[in-house]
Amino acid sequence: MDLNWRNWLKKGWRAAALAPVLLLGGCAHNPFWIFDPKGVMAKTDLFYMIVDVLIMGAIVGLTALLVVWFMWRYQKGKNRGMYDPHWSHSNTIEVFVWGIPIIAVGFLSYFAVRGTFEINPYNPTVITHHMKPNGDPVEVDVIATDWQWLFVYPQYHMAVANELVLPVHTPVFFRLTSSAVTTTFFIPQLVGMIDVMPGMRTKNALLSDHAGEYQGIASDYAGAGTSWMTFKTKMVDKADFAQWVQKVQQAPGSMTYASFNRFAEPFINVNHHLVYFSSVEPGLFDHVMTEVMRGKTWPIPPMMTENMVDYMKKQAAEHRD
Repeated sequence: MDLNWRNWLKKGWRAAALAPVLLLGGCAHNPFWIFDPKGVMAKTDLFYMIVDVLIMGAIVGLTALLVVWFMWRYQKGKNRGMYDPHWSHSNTIEVFVWGIPIIAVGFLSYFAVRGTFEINPYNPTVITHHMKPNGDPVEVDVIATDWQWLFVYPQYHMAVANELVLPVHTPVFFRLTSSAVTTTFFIPQLVGMIDVMPGMRTKNALLSDHAGEYQGIASDYAGAGTSWMTFKTKMVDKADFAQWVQKVQQAPGSMTYASFNRFAEPFINVNHHLVYFSSVEPGLFDHVMTEVMRGKTWPIPPMMTENMVDYMKKQAAEHRD
């Protein structure tokens, strides 16, 4: 019986250790991406998070040790501590109790102010202070719909749905808005998350020296198709980016406000459908944002939430899959 009990205990510990791995393995997105940053903004964000954790961890750890030490030293009946009925004040304790929190708050305040400016999405000094005088940043207008991403490149008069391609060693500045509900634009390894809101404009920026492919996600739940509202972010060298721009500019499709009305209709993008638009109506981003401010909506058909499978079949029949 003793051996059986030991075997069951070992199995229990193994199951407990394996459970978090299984739970994380079932996630659509790896939660540890943030610990492998490949962009300046993401690296800076991780640095300040580590600083905060270390400072607060030191405070909590020291307090825990002192609690354990006091419990041991002044345990009733052990006579380890000396009792002084006339004691009322200690300058040493005052300095210790007040000094450490003041120093900790000072450190946290310094890094909080510094970090606020460095990774401020509207003007990130960690990027702008290192920009070359004659640098040529890339501008991207991001429009979120239910449930797709439209990336407009106003400098190149083109747009791409559900794929973001950017050059390395080049600052990228985003303007973001939504045609539907509030969601969040997040590329864990390149740049922190920021809200994308209907009828409003937010900003963000990134800079990366690492070529590669990175996962972008909508990190807020925003309805039936949120699980598939992802996009690949490809960081390529400038020569490859120029070739890709030429490829997109030769695509047959064009994006006008009229065609955007069709594109913005609720769409469950299970197959990660990519579309290139070789031309874009000037001012499309501002036009969409203004229309949404005035009350323009693209309603979700009841069938989409009541019977998603049948609705996706309907999408396929309409060649929208």
